[in-house]
Amino acid sequence: MSDRRMGASRKQLSMYVPPDAATELEDVRRAVDPVQSGLIPAHVTLCREDELGELESVKARLRRPPFKPLTLRFGRPVAFSGHGLLLECVGGGDQFRALREYLLASSRIRDQKPHITLAHPRNPKARGNSLSNTSALPEVIEVTFPSVCLIEQEADKPWRLLETYELRGP
Repeated sequence: MSDRRMGASRKQLSMYVPPDAATELEDVRRAVDPVQSGLIPAHVTLCREDELGELESVKARLRRPPFKPLTLRFGRPVAFSGHGLLLECVGGGDQFRALREYLLASSRIRDQKPHITLAHPRNPKARGNSLSNTSALPEVIEVTFPSVCLIEQEADKPWRLLETYELRGP
């Protein structure tokens, strides 16, 4: 049994897709993976739990980020790892990396590609899990993320929002 199933919790930094931009994405996510859709809203993971190190230092940097809202562009959905589906970032990745480097206080960080997960392969394959069920999405989706969220998951429960930090720029 995994640590998550035994009650362990994990924290990460994510950027939630704003509600006005999430309607079509959430409709697709509910069809292709209702489990993932129920665990967490459409988002881009900024920093995973194993990267956060001294969380108080990261939170201090989040209180004064020299970044304005971050705009990322995503292409058509692609399949990965069996029945996983995601939107790959096709624009804005450099700014995403710069934000990660600032938050983690290092340029020596893992090369994490921003993406939005529509269906996660660790969840059971849903009846609607098919690239054809993503055809309603535009060719390119541009999303401006105004904030960074500190979130937490206990065991296999839905993620909880702990704190939100606005990206206001200098």
